[in-house]
Amino acid sequence: MYPSKPDPYYPPPPQSTGSYYPAAPPTTGVPVPLAPGVFHIQAPVTGPWSTGLCHCCDDVGNCCITCFCPCITFGQIAEIIDKGSTSCGVSGALYALLASVTFCPCFYSCFYRSKLRRQYGLKEKPCADCLVHCCCCECCSLCQMYRELKRRGFDMSIGWHANMERQGETATLPPPVQSMSG
Repeated sequence: MYPSKPDPYYPPPPQSTGSYYPAAPPTTGVPVPLAPGVFHIQAPVTGPWSTGLCHCCDDVGNCCITCFCPCITFGQIAEIIDKGSTSCGVSGALYALLASVTFCPCFYSCFYRSKLRRQYGLKEKPCADCLVHCCCCECCSLCQMYRELKRRGFDMSIGWHANMERQGETATLPPPVQSMSG
């Protein structure tokens, strides 16, 4: 009958205006600052690989090296994916050790395929990462990862730090430790 009085314990929801709530930015997979110290991670956009799994002849030199000594290709890939935190030599040696002891380094390289896909928003194709490395062809998978990084502008032969210097960025190194004695 009579209009009800507003309840002081349950205030009405705020009215939205166009200027207060801006349009959502496009999804990029990059942290977006919402307020000082508060970030929201957007979902990455997934896209296709730049070459197919069996397009090894696109880079015949790398294909030959990978077939005869996959630890070299893996070491180069791991250094770029880890952004220089591990060296090509260490990663390649660990891959060779796993290959000689377990005869199956594909589980180790599978981890790096997943990491590469997450970094660049690539689709999990033609099947799951572990199946690509363990059941399809380890060499073809390593060659595809190598070509993907190369097509994204990395010179695989010079490593992470030299690539960053070439691009005009300084490689992120921790500051030198200074002694307190004087």
